[in-house]
Amino acid sequence: MNILAFESTCDETAVAVVRDGRESLSNQVFSQADLHAVYGGVVPEIASRSHVEAISLLSERALQEAGITRGEIDAVAVAYAPGLIGAVLVGVNFAKAAASVLHVPLIPVHHIRGHIAANYLAFPELEPPFVCLAISGGNTLIADVRDYTDLRILGATRDDAAGECFDKTARVLGLPYPGGKPIDELSRTGDDSRYVFPQAHVEGHPYDMSFSGLKTAVINLAHHAEQTGEELDRASLAASFTRAVSDSLVPRAMRAVAELGYGKLVVAGGVAANSRIRRDFQTAAEKQHIALYIPPLRLCGDNAAMIGAQGYYEYLAGVRAGSGLNAYASLDLSRSYGEEMVNP
Repeated sequence: MNILAFESTCDETAVAVVRDGRESLSNQVFSQADLHAVYGGVVPEIASRSHVEAISLLSERALQEAGITRGEIDAVAVAYAPGLIGAVLVGVNFAKAAASVLHVPLIPVHHIRGHIAANYLAFPELEPPFVCLAISGGNTLIADVRDYTDLRILGATRDDAAGECFDKTARVLGLPYPGGKPIDELSRTGDDSRYVFPQAHVEGHPYDMSFSGLKTAVINLAHHAEQTGEELDRASLAASFTRAVSDSLVPRAMRAVAELGYGKLVVAGGVAANSRIRRDFQTAAEKQHIALYIPPLRLCGDNAAMIGAQGYYEYLAGVRAGSGLNAYASLDLSRSYGEEMVNP
């Protein structure tokens, strides 16, 4: 089954063709990072306009790369939530038009479910159930993946996402946007014990997280150094910050694996590309004797192949949408398509 998939929830326009949920025949991605870098973050209106300009050409390229014709497309999948509402609408509307013209089913896919499904492309042997930590610029959560379309949130951030903190810390350090890769590179020459940052815990909710205090601590430290003329060890600040994020993520995810007893942990999302976090999870997984799955860097960030992978399993579960499909800025990972209209 060949699925034409679209992803436009933030600042990457992406189109892919995925076969049977496990094979990416093509995966075209246009990054808008250069357009937003001057502003230090994503500008929603610029993102939406750029999606409109890029999505048609990317669709042609995805079909060419896959080596198939329009007639060989069996379904269309699209990320319909969560994300920047204007950006999401571009992908949703284009996908609706494509499904209509091609006379094939339209499959709505939750963006974070897509990130989880990136691991199905990277690891053909991976099957639910497992615990997944999804860490990105807009979301940070731990999920119990009972089946391909049966997911429950065990815990999530109460405020900022881990990826957002990376971007804000990068700005404080004078690093370019997006901040994940520059911080990763800078931190490799730093001392991760030079600066001590706070760790947040939510009483009665062991899997919930909070990163706003960490972000504030980094900003205050940098401002204090500037105001007092103290030399700031930028590399060590980056390393200490990354350690604080990792120390918040790894123990919670490992605890969830131990309590559920699945023996499998999946890590997904853009922040999963960080070398320190990947290394810490590998060390913890070996110590706890569990199977660890982290996708290659090309599948960590937003892409359409992950949407096509999850779209396949949504299709098998009977999920379909019509011309009334809407976009949503926020949506609980555990809700199946249609529930957001009943319980907004």
